Amino acid sequence: MLEFDVSYARPFLPANWLSSRLDGLTEARQLLENGEGLGGEFTGWVDLPRSYDREEVHRVLQTARIIRRQSEVLIVVGIGGSYLGARALLELLTSPNYNLTCRRSPQIFFTGNTLSSDAMTELLDYVQDKDFSVNVVSKSGSTTESAIAFFLFRQLLEEKYGREGARDRIFVTTDRTEGTLRALANQEGYATFSIPRDIGGRYSVLTPAGLLPLAVAGVEISGILDGAAAAMARLRRPGQDNPAWQYAAARNALYDQGKTIEILAGYEPHLRAFGEWWKQLFGESEGKDGKGVFPASVEFTTDLHSMGQYIQEGKRDLFETVVRFTIPQSSCLLDPAPEDPSGLGYLRGRDLRFVNEQARQGTVLAHVAGGVPNLLLTVPERTPHWAGQLVYFFEYACGLSGYLSGVNPFNQPGVEAYKTNMFALLGKPGYEQRKDDLPPALHP
Repeated sequence: MLEFDVSYARPFLPANWLSSRLDGLTEARQLLENGEGLGGEFTGWVDLPRSYDREEVHRVLQTARIIRRQSEVLIVVGIGGSYLGARALLELLTSPNYNLTCRRSPQIFFTGNTLSSDAMTELLDYVQDKDFSVNVVSKSGSTTESAIAFFLFRQLLEEKYGREGARDRIFVTTDRTEGTLRALANQEGYATFSIPRDIGGRYSVLTPAGLLPLAVAGVEISGILDGAAAAMARLRRPGQDNPAWQYAAARNALYDQGKTIEILAGYEPHLRAFGEWWKQLFGESEGKDGKGVFPASVEFTTDLHSMGQYIQEGKRDLFETVVRFTIPQSSCLLDPAPEDPSGLGYLRGRDLRFVNEQARQGTVLAHVAGGVPNLLLTVPERTPHWAGQLVYFFEYACGLSGYLSGVNPFNQPGVEAYKTNMFALLGKPGYEQRKDDLPPALHP
């Protein structure tokens, strides 16, 4: 099991940081696992590692083989939780340079998460002369960014392969029975996969929304699910030794001490996209009702040369959660000759992973001395099993943390505000009154 260490945050925490929150955590656990709290209708992910649809996962693997055989490129269309989890685990388990390093698997590009015409045109041009397939991921199919992207790539597929040929290259992940995308898939006969109705987007990485792109990349998705199941078995046991309870309590206690910003830090570039998924998970789950820790992420040691100054000496309203992998997958020995002018002779015989670990320890000591509490999450390896544990740990801790802070961790009402204004400004039918309410200077 992954390990959680609060040692470097203790100087900033009251003595009863955990004991005083055990009753709240006990209640949060009951609400979460019984689906009785706010948003309880979206807690299907809690049991997912044990209750997932085996037959559908088998179809995911079969479909992945088809895509790998027929396509040089897979385009994944989705926004928010519809793509962040898949991208996070793709980069964590392969490489942030996956599209440059993949040999026997298709390149995978994520789109439908922006309204930039430059970005969209660039990708459309890139696949123009390549064999490609599309996996569109959306519970409703009506999200503007993803709907536009799917329209454009479906149009290109039909121009390239004809309507019948395009049908065999479009794979839809959506609600089981409802929504615009489900209706279109039924009408056109596209292959479909389901996101359970009781699982929201940011908690959907262990559903076909995340599993299909990962399987196409050759990732062992059974290992991810097994790891999540192992984490579930451990984290469902209540008590102060539970690492998810400790993490949720420490975050809550630090927030009460005025630490309102949490920085997720890692010392592997492979964790970069994971930070984006983590930010949505906690930001969308906790940031409401005027409450919530603001989630940010950095990549060390890279960002020590950009954000390091602020973290060390800026406003003291932040804390760090560091994810550490103890077993690198490769070795890089440093062996400068005595006469080498690099000045690195003192590192002779050292492995780069040793240097990276000393940088981590030195940074923790500096940041704690500078007034920044550090929480440490240790994971043995970047393997599917441990990735599954890491995902479930953060999901479960996020659910606990949301209930502990008194909010609904499973809704996102604020997300609709920009959409309403955008639809009014675009002239979408049904939003005429809202346009009249906007300042005249904003009208196109």
